[in-house]
Amino acid sequence: MSETQSRPGPLSNIRVLDLSRVLAGPLTSMNLADLGADVIKVERPGAGDDTRQWGPPFAEDGTATYFQTANRNKRSIAIDFREPAGLQLILDLIAESDVVVENYLPGALERAGIDLEAIRKEQPSLIVASITGFGSAGGASRPGYDFVAQALSGLMHVTGERDGEAMKVGVALVDVLASKDSTIGILAALQHRDRTGEGMRVEVNLLSSIQAALANQIQATVGAGVEPTRLGNVHPSIMPYESLPASDGEIAVAIGNNKQFRDFVTLLGRPELADDERFATNPDRVAHRPELREILSEALASDTAENWQERCVAANLAVGKVNTIGEGIELAQELGIDPVLELERDGVASKGIRHPVRYTPAFDMPTAGPPALDADGDAIRDRV
Repeated sequence: MSETQSRPGPLSNIRVLDLSRVLAGPLTSMNLADLGADVIKVERPGAGDDTRQWGPPFAEDGTATYFQTANRNKRSIAIDFREPAGLQLILDLIAESDVVVENYLPGALERAGIDLEAIRKEQPSLIVASITGFGSAGGASRPGYDFVAQALSGLMHVTGERDGEAMKVGVALVDVLASKDSTIGILAALQHRDRTGEGMRVEVNLLSSIQAALANQIQATVGAGVEPTRLGNVHPSIMPYESLPASDGEIAVAIGNNKQFRDFVTLLGRPELADDERFATNPDRVAHRPELREILSEALASDTAENWQERCVAANLAVGKVNTIGEGIELAQELGIDPVLELERDGVASKGIRHPVRYTPAFDMPTAGPPALDADGDAIRDRV
């Protein structure tokens, strides 16, 4: 196939009904839409998804950038399924779908007349992905908000300065991780269906997603009975692996082995540190962290963060200045990663961050901007 020929996305044969709102669910369905799936987003008449009003900031066309985050490449229909006609329309759309994504409180859809488990018995190939805050058992009634999940999971307990207050991460990380987990689950269920013809229920909850992502920190508790605490930007097991001050700002320094440490201190003009018995091995450096930090900070104060970064990168050392988000985008562009996606829908141009996975051979990545509320309602109703 030549590079100019059309190559549809790997999920171009999949219809997804998106009954979710806010972030984790919509990000899940957007991941599928980026891969070519036909995603129909169901919204409340009048207001639509909550995030349509979550601003500022707003884009030039008045769309909340929060909504733009998770809703490109979808079609929108406004349905009030509390009304009999709306409920029937939802049921008809489910009958035409391969996947349903929902993040209502457990039992809420059933009370509205949408019993997905009963539907799965009649439509056994259907895949239902349910995202909750705290599962469908004892935590079923708890609303699932990222900030609260960060607090309850322990993530906030290990985030922040050693003597400061617990801090949330600077993005709704739990929602993002849950969306990736649910996307993985849906793709696995689609593969299972291809082999067996049988659909699945895929269940993800925010608490489980962030606990799995706590990685070495939670393993310290499970595996060794150690309760990690806040260390700021310091790594509990590696030194130097933290932010250190240059003359005009901070740089992140990640030194993972003894050779890298020798190369780093040689670059700083302090090669003798590599043979100092206090710093010869990583456990030694961790044990003498305060002394080493003071010495490194004094050496780094002689130049700017940008200059240290350039010199360390040239020496194949993992060091980088603390960028703004805009500076991070500029860096990605300089590195040829091309992170910004140009979008367009109904004559309205917008931008987004490109799907992070690249494929070879490439397929046609859809580039439709987020839909206006009920933008596709008439066309969808005519088809059902």
